Amino acid sequence: MNVKIAFITDAWHPQINGVVTTIDNTCNTLKAQGAEILLITPDQFNTIPCPSYPSIKLSLFCYPKVKRLLKAFAPQHIHIATEGPLGLAARKYCLKNKLAFTTSFHTLFAEYVNLRFKIPLSWGYRALSWFHQPAKQIMVATPQVERDLAGWGFTQEKFVRWSRGVDIERFKPGNKHFLDYPRPISMYVGRVAIEKNIEAFLNLTIPGTKVVVGDGPQLKELRDKFPEVIFTGFKIGQELADYMAAADVFVFPSKTDTFGIVMLDALASGVPVAAYPVQGPMDVLIDNHTGCLREDLEVAFYDALNLNSHHCREQALNYSWQNCSKQFLNNLVPIKELTIPLSS
Repeated sequence: MNVKIAFITDAWHPQINGVVTTIDNTCNTLKAQGAEILLITPDQFNTIPCPSYPSIKLSLFCYPKVKRLLKAFAPQHIHIATEGPLGLAARKYCLKNKLAFTTSFHTLFAEYVNLRFKIPLSWGYRALSWFHQPAKQIMVATPQVERDLAGWGFTQEKFVRWSRGVDIERFKPGNKHFLDYPRPISMYVGRVAIEKNIEAFLNLTIPGTKVVVGDGPQLKELRDKFPEVIFTGFKIGQELADYMAAADVFVFPSKTDTFGIVMLDALASGVPVAAYPVQGPMDVLIDNHTGCLREDLEVAFYDALNLNSHHCREQALNYSWQNCSKQFLNNLVPIKELTIPLSS
């Protein structure tokens, strides 16, 4: 594969989330196939902690360096993955030089900002629409996200599909006795933050043991409020896979995820999912087969306990990072599509 791709993202290691997982696996898959990729990420810049979320780093004074990196690399394609400072800098560079580029929509920032700072959703979506509007194509993970964004004024003709994948060799059915807690074990894996609606899970009156795997700004508050819950902090690699496989039900309480890759990890591990009937779960799960979608999360938990783990694994096998990366590659556009050469 003889192709040069510049990939700009404000979400990167040491963050552990679906955006970073998607970008990392997509880029690694394409590199293995021979693509040359320039990743522009916060670890290449001076940063400050994001207000109310210090583990997220915001790059400072980044336009000059972004410009230098892009000019030196001379990419054939430019993809802007996030709407942060680096994304804004790359967008500015492309517009100033009249270069075609693509973007992707990963995160419901308008909802997050509304939850944290009470900024109206309409303001947030106006800003997001402004950011993505100049892109030649906007990559989204599911039809539901596409419909929702169109409802907020995004140009529907620009949407193309970029799904997600799962490492089926790492995440697979394993030893249930890895965790020696009273059964059934209900588990949440992900950021411990207000937008994930974790308290809806922790407040359930269900038997067994609740386990929360992850870290984030709400961790101390929830640890203090729910001392009976097992909070493990971040887990990665094989240890994370072992935790996942040991669960009986994976509980996904979020109502603001555009996809929810962690649900694929659970399914690959043979663990059914309990969730609300909202975007993300509705696009990923087969209701009453690999997950249970209920307005009452407690009912979803009990119903999910009765699902067949083999069906969960079978569904996960339909997802791969190879297919995900192929979709991404096919969605890219040549930067010179507008026939305007680099000028600055």
